[in-house]
Amino acid sequence: MSSTTDKIKGVANEATGSIKQSVGKVTGNEKLQAEGKAQELEGKTQRTVGEAKDGVKNAADAVKSKL
Repeated sequence: MSSTTDKIKGVANEATGSIKQSVGKVTGNEKLQAEGKAQELEGKTQRTVGEAKDGVKNAADAVKSKL
């Protein structure tokens, strides 16, 4: 997956997870709250992976330009 795809999917999972948590809280559904928290954390991880890929690419490009 590309860094952009990772970041987009991460943001989408964060948003969906946050919504699930809110709905779970309002309805008293603890299972939905837990699913939402897990999905939000998954999204944060995906987004972080995308950002790390960008960092590695930028570092590699900087090294190439100095050669």
